[in-house]
Amino acid sequence: MSEGPAGGHDSRPDDRLSSQDAPDSVPANGADTHQLYKRGLDLLGRGSPAAAAQLLERAAAAEPRSRSILEALARAQFDAGQYAAAAGNFRLIVEASPSDDYAQFGLGLALARTGDPGGAAEHLALAAAMCPGHRHYTDALRSVRATLRARTEIRKGFQD
Repeated sequence: MSEGPAGGHDSRPDDRLSSQDAPDSVPANGADTHQLYKRGLDLLGRGSPAAAAQLLERAAAAEPRSRSILEALARAQFDAGQYAAAAGNFRLIVEASPSDDYAQFGLGLALARTGDPGGAAEHLALAAAMCPGHRHYTDALRSVRATLRARTEIRKGFQD
């Protein structure tokens, strides 16, 4: 995620989610939340996703509508193997901003890891359609579709 000049958040417009699904009862001021976010990104970048997720969960509790924080949290959760939690946070972003290709991609990957290749294919196809030049999007979609085809062939084999 790229940091922009305004408070360290990424440069995407409308950094706030419209959903209020996450709790917002953690007493923290904006500076504390920003420090948690920055420290979380640093830990994530240094290969400590579980520690990053802990800090970013606190930041997300203080700023539940921040797309930057939710995206960083979802990335950390994914890298820590917390795929269902990552899918939930990517889903919050997708629900608020369906045209966010990266969130669609992240949601698709997380769903694939939780054993839902059908749901994964839907979100990966959206990401790939939005950004057909992103090879990692199309590669992930191709892989999930191969899984779906293989499962279909296995079912057919059991029916024959």
